[in-house]
Amino acid sequence: MPQRVTLEAPNISCDHCINAIRKAVTALPGVQFLEGDPASKRVTLEYDPAQAALPAIEQAMAEEGYPVRK
Repeated sequence: MPQRVTLEAPNISCDHCINAIRKAVTALPGVQFLEGDPASKRVTLEYDPAQAALPAIEQAMAEEGYPVRK
């Protein structure tokens, strides 16, 4: 069953940032959906925890330059 999570990444400033995150994160197996809002600096995504782990998603975001605020 897919899980939905919202992550905050303070480095998000525009739609280009969201697109870069989307490209990196949706390339991971099990990530089904991602939308973001530059104004709130947040992304919401759905993923299958049997295929993708949240730490791997956070790592993919960090590698693109958008580390998740804990």
